Amino acid sequence: MVRQRRIVPLNPPEPDIANVVTNLQRQLLEQQQETNRLREQIARMNQMPQANEVPPQAHQVPPGAPQVPEVQPEIPRNVEVPLAPAGVQVNPPLVWEDLLAGEGSLCFLCAKKGCKTLVDDSPDAQRCHGYELLARLCPELVPSETEKVRRMMKIFRTDIAKQVSAGSSPPTLVSDCISPAIRAEYWIN
Repeated sequence: MVRQRRIVPLNPPEPDIANVVTNLQRQLLEQQQETNRLREQIARMNQMPQANEVPPQAHQVPPGAPQVPEVQPEIPRNVEVPLAPAGVQVNPPLVWEDLLAGEGSLCFLCAKKGCKTLVDDSPDAQRCHGYELLARLCPELVPSETEKVRRMMKIFRTDIAKQVSAGSSPPTLVSDCISPAIRAEYWIN
């Protein structure tokens, strides 16, 4: 037995536009009625006092007292808002020369070696921490190792020149610059 093919009409019948329009108008009318009902309910709820709310007392002037008009504080306009809260002290930006000023300090040397035994409230520890933050957040602002060596060689030029003339190799790392500078500062041969 052969099954007959289902024939699909090429042009489906058009829906009745009049029925569609009346259905949409009816839905719109129902939505408007519901909206009006909800608005009335909200208005009634706003007018009713809460169960635990005390009605506000009117300001009562004792009899015989002079009538004094209430002065409303003037609201300032265009007030500049401070960038930092009043209790917060904003540190000045870290400058490379300030960092080099503390380069020979004990705290800085210990921090470079990874020793964290020093008190973190000292200014040197704060300088080290600030430098680490600067290096992490803005690496383009932190000089490279060769630039640091060049700057430190400019500062400690005479001390390093003495050591190079004595036969040691010229410094290539910051630690190479620090140790001769500390030796020269403390007169260690």
